[in-house]
Amino acid sequence: MAKAANSPHGDLSTVRIGVVGHGVVGSAFTALVARQRDVIAARTGVLLDVVRIAVSDAGKHPAQVGGADVVTDAMAVATAKDVDLVVEAMGGTTLAGEVIRAALEAGKPVVTANKALLAARSAEFFKIADERGIDLLFEAAVCGGIPLIRPLRESLRGEPIRRVLGIVNGTTNFILTKMTEDGLDYASALRGAQQLGYAEADPTADVEGLDAAAKIAIVANFAFGVHVVADDVSVEGISKLSAGDIAMAHKFGYVIKLLGVAECDVQSGAVSVRVHPALVPLKHPLAAVREAFNAVLVEGEASGSLMFYGRGAGGDPTASSVLGDVIDAAVNLRKGTHASLGTFAKAMFTSVDDTRSEFMLSLEVADKPGVLHAVTGVFARNKVSIRAAEQDGIGNDARLVFLTHDARTADMKACLDEFHRLDVVSKVGGFIRIIGD
Repeated sequence: MAKAANSPHGDLSTVRIGVVGHGVVGSAFTALVARQRDVIAARTGVLLDVVRIAVSDAGKHPAQVGGADVVTDAMAVATAKDVDLVVEAMGGTTLAGEVIRAALEAGKPVVTANKALLAARSAEFFKIADERGIDLLFEAAVCGGIPLIRPLRESLRGEPIRRVLGIVNGTTNFILTKMTEDGLDYASALRGAQQLGYAEADPTADVEGLDAAAKIAIVANFAFGVHVVADDVSVEGISKLSAGDIAMAHKFGYVIKLLGVAECDVQSGAVSVRVHPALVPLKHPLAAVREAFNAVLVEGEASGSLMFYGRGAGGDPTASSVLGDVIDAAVNLRKGTHASLGTFAKAMFTSVDDTRSEFMLSLEVADKPGVLHAVTGVFARNKVSIRAAEQDGIGNDARLVFLTHDARTADMKACLDEFHRLDVVSKVGGFIRIIGD
């Protein structure tokens, strides 16, 4: 960090930034810094100066971008003496992890949007950052341009939070929106998302819930003050959902969303962290979140329900969050302080089988007497109470759809096991949880 000579803003401290990765987010970030540099300096007394940019292929980039040298050695940028602060925007978990660790160990604050890496190695990085007395900030890792981590870390620090749930993956929300509003089946909706650039050629991380799992794991750390990694999250994706599931949900007054859910029993401290499709009542605020937007509800004992909504991905929204973190880290660096990440207790987890919910379950059944009696007997034996039932279709195409009262997940699984063995049931659909109003 150096003093800026002959500055029109007076006595400024220059913070020299190294950016590792210059794709969608990295390039949007450097462009935003260039546009806002003078405004930020006037407001904070800190002049941000991007001096090094690491890329994987120098042939695809000019030798300099906005006065910053473009190089291919990411580790050299992370440890360079003329770099005060590192922005990791390359993604991945191998080299990116080495870059973050090297920068932190060299005493440089780090800002990253790398959710997968943080969800796997957060404890390691948090420990180094606090030992070195420097910032590790990652607002953009969870919901792009939506401020969520900072409110959890700061504004809600003393709040007993009961539950955080939300739509934290724009790709799946776009697909489910098209299935709901346009009547598309899953495959057609996915193809449309890929054509518009909302889904990758390999959409597995999004549609199978892995991306959302990484995000909700990070959120759970700060919501409950316990250590949670992605492997602790129970995950179900949307690839098995059918147009019939969507239509039947709507008939009952719901839409289906892929939700990340983190819950804490305030008395015992046990937490449950999971990702799964859920039926959301049409009057619920999450039901109106369409296409690639994200929204998260934080439910606290004192604060009640707080909702955070906006664009959860994309170069510019994500770059905005990255820049906010960079400004905080730069100001702290100038003052010789940092925002402590705090301590995280060992988590005590509630088994997903012991979680409770209402459910929707569909069964394709034979068209003959006694079917309903046989099916309802399965529910009764496993202590699952039915609150509504609907027959969809007739004859050999008949399908029974049930909504249950509140039940243990383990008891619903036991029902499914019996239905698979029941002669009158030709096909068992997956059960989908229902969230309350």
